[in-house]
Amino acid sequence: MVSDPKPTGKTHVFVFPFPIQGHINPMLQFSKRLASKGVKVTLLAATKTGESMLGLTASINVEPVFDGYKEGDNPGIDEYLNRFKEVVPQSLAELIENHSSTEYPVKCVIYDSVLPWVLDAARRSGTEGCPFFTQSLAVCALYYHALQGVLKVPLEHSSEVSVDSLPPLEFKDLPSFVYDTATYPGIAEIVQSQFSNIDEPSSLLWNTYSGLENEVEKWMASKWPVKPIGPTIPSMYLDKRLEEDKDYDLSLFEPSSEKCMNWLDSKQPRSVVYVSFGSLAVLAEDQMAELAWGLEKSNCNFLWVVRELEMKKLPTNFVEQTSSDKGLVVTWSPQLQVLAHKSVGCFFTHCGWNSTLEALSLGVPMVAMPQWTDQPTNAKFVTDIWHVGVRVGVDENGIVPKEEIDRCIRQVMEGEGSNEFRRNSEKLNEMARNALDEGGSSDKNIDEFISSLHATPKPSIK
Repeated sequence: MVSDPKPTGKTHVFVFPFPIQGHINPMLQFSKRLASKGVKVTLLAATKTGESMLGLTASINVEPVFDGYKEGDNPGIDEYLNRFKEVVPQSLAELIENHSSTEYPVKCVIYDSVLPWVLDAARRSGTEGCPFFTQSLAVCALYYHALQGVLKVPLEHSSEVSVDSLPPLEFKDLPSFVYDTATYPGIAEIVQSQFSNIDEPSSLLWNTYSGLENEVEKWMASKWPVKPIGPTIPSMYLDKRLEEDKDYDLSLFEPSSEKCMNWLDSKQPRSVVYVSFGSLAVLAEDQMAELAWGLEKSNCNFLWVVRELEMKKLPTNFVEQTSSDKGLVVTWSPQLQVLAHKSVGCFFTHCGWNSTLEALSLGVPMVAMPQWTDQPTNAKFVTDIWHVGVRVGVDENGIVPKEEIDRCIRQVMEGEGSNEFRRNSEKLNEMARNALDEGGSSDKNIDEFISSLHATPKPSIK
């Protein structure tokens, strides 16, 4: 077992995630893996995240990087992104300089792939850079093809898309930012910018694992030095080699842990549908009502995470009228503990990449209800590539009706294909465990990356 190691060499890296929970957690988990192998790691915390990232784990240092705002400021997303890119390079340069004369000068900045300009900022300070991709290989391949003009935009809803290394895709399977760059232009821009200098770094780190996205991994590895190093799940749920790594250590929401676990303990094995749409997805009020009545109609036990700001969208008196024995509604949950619990038989999910990886890594079949960004493509893989679940259908108004929700839940929990879903989920769980175990594919890739840090010459300052 490895716990809170001291650095064994002179290698010191900065790890710089984009400051939202879905990007911080996987990069924090990777940081723990590096620290367990003797690398000195400093996690850079944008001031937007305030005090929440300080004192995360004993093995990792945390330093603030000024993003142009004070804690409590609430700028719009486009305003924040513009200010972030304008201010951070100078803050980063100062931090690198502060460590330059110490025992452990910064050897590399591992940066979130949506911040590609960090590579140039690091090199100007005499340090190397390496991107970390928090979405799947398949989704990033589609963004790349779109930027190369292989996917012609605008696409028709009836279009079938065929590109190298990917299965035939319908319009509904594409990431939303392939065809819609106008709704959230700032986010669309940073998603597309990931490929602006993709040919320059000596390694591309990816939160996936070998065997999960076989064909697209082979295609991308033929073009770039791709290194799958995931899944970035706490060690105690998989290889158990890092004895203190039991959770993500960061939650921007307060989970109802004891309440959830006590309730799950009272349920039979594989009898509970766990429902969560992550930290960002927003459902319309009529869709919330259909989901509520669909869960009730399924007659299954359910644990439903409804964020506090979304609670008002629930049908009147739904929580009060729901039997506490049958259903539990909470504002946040300890998701890994929930998915690992023996009473959970199905995950009703938006198919964000972190949630999808958690379900795959813990062997839980899924009902996929994607909303936007990368989620439709992840849902395609859940149903048609990995065969670990089903995807809901929408009506002519874009709503998933309660009858469809009931049908999909029953199909995964007790339908004809439920045993196959479970068997396939268990295989992918074993693959995830093997990838991170000693000598596994991800473990070897992490070792190779660390070796490359020792050998990396200091870049020339432009």
